[in-house]
Amino acid sequence: MQSIELSFASPRKLPKPKDLRGNVVVLDIAFASEAGGKSFETVTLPFIEALGPRLRAWVDHHDSLHHARYADDARFVLSTKAEHGACPEMITPEIVTRAGRVDTLVCHVDFDGLASGAKWLRGGEEPYPGCDADARAIDTRIGTPGPVAARIDRALRARPRDHALFGLIVRHLSTGLSDASLWQPIDAAGAELAPLEAEARRLARSFERIEPGIVLVDATNRKGPYDKTLLLLVGQERASVSAVIDGDNVTFAAAFDSGINFLERFGISGGMPTVVSIHRSKLVSALEALGVKPSEASRFG
Repeated sequence: MQSIELSFASPRKLPKPKDLRGNVVVLDIAFASEAGGKSFETVTLPFIEALGPRLRAWVDHHDSLHHARYADDARFVLSTKAEHGACPEMITPEIVTRAGRVDTLVCHVDFDGLASGAKWLRGGEEPYPGCDADARAIDTRIGTPGPVAARIDRALRARPRDHALFGLIVRHLSTGLSDASLWQPIDAAGAELAPLEAEARRLARSFERIEPGIVLVDATNRKGPYDKTLLLLVGQERASVSAVIDGDNVTFAAAFDSGINFLERFGISGGMPTVVSIHRSKLVSALEALGVKPSEASRFG
């Protein structure tokens, strides 16, 4: 196994290229879009240009109008969410070999992204049988992930900013789960999710239904941390679209197979078609784009 450094990032917050050692591969990081108050031109493009030839591969499965810019660049292996529900299934031994020597992996910080990093470290081999399918189940929230992925997903949802945990999970997956002692800190983190789930279920009691087929809740004045993923999923059990207001942000979610595309409805260049976060100031226009009557949408301005 190569000696490769790990760096963890999100579409809106990429590391500084000068801080990344040697040749770089980016995994499961979407091109930035306007949804988060950033843009491809201000975040992603400068990162790509600063890396230059040091960028050996970029593998991602989020939608973006800007994918077309790199259609003729073999370093970019890009798809839509509909084509690939998760990123690990896109990482093959051929792509790893083609990239050549790699010194740093930049990974997204969910199960999908960390499993991608582990699979790259293993030369394109799954960390365990069924890992690709598990990543797809978790990232699309369709189907049931296996016990390995479920334990890791709970830990990540409990500690979504714990870089030490991210590194430990990649290490555990990349070694084929060979060190059973590594489950202890992962399970300890996962146990912390229970009170977040309880708060999410409490908040879910305040969902308000808005026609046509939207439920919305304001979680700004909550009693403590909560699991937003669970809150959105509970909302989807009640309506086609669930929305959570949290401070200056609003997150919309719909089922992966719903046919709803928030990117198209909201005029956003890229991201996940069925899960998107926008600034609170755009809530009224977003509701109107989803078919809510202006007089009803204006109540949330």
